[in-house]
Amino acid sequence: MTAGKLIRTIFFIEILQGMALTLRTMFTPAVTRRYPKVKRPVQPGFRGLHALAKNEEGKMKCVGCGLCGAYCPSQCIHIYTTEGEDHNKVVERYEIEVLRCVYCGFCVEACPFGAISLSEHYEYAGYSRKEFYMTKEMLLSNWDKYFTGKKGERYYKDFWRPKSEDFHGYEGQAMFKGIKNEK
Repeated sequence: MTAGKLIRTIFFIEILQGMALTLRTMFTPAVTRRYPKVKRPVQPGFRGLHALAKNEEGKMKCVGCGLCGAYCPSQCIHIYTTEGEDHNKVVERYEIEVLRCVYCGFCVEACPFGAISLSEHYEYAGYSRKEFYMTKEMLLSNWDKYFTGKKGERYYKDFWRPKSEDFHGYEGQAMFKGIKNEK
């Protein structure tokens, strides 16, 4: 045992340093916020309540490919499709178990159509599990509530990657048609 370590052990230096810190901060004002009255501003890109996106015509963007459900680590997304006229896939039911969700955002990143989003709304509570089982109609109404106007367009533009402009080629690189080489 070294001399410094022996002195620290005998005189309880670490304990005295901790008590000094406690005494310094004991008489400063508290940083606690009174939650319902004083709310912290939500940071851009916050992941809150789910919503199913609508296009300009007001129709759901989801085509029922199931990638969001496949990427979901908690397996809380359930998609049920049927075959419609002209042999198109039609989304019959789209359901999310909100209590199982870990709000990782993988579903948003996996969706090639930008059909699912996570809103900035975080204040929701309920008295039963049924209230947290989001159906297609509930998710579409969330889009109307939290992504009205330009906010829905800006959501995908600002916060989610990759985008088509992230993919570019270089001089002499073999490329597929439609991708431009960077000079």
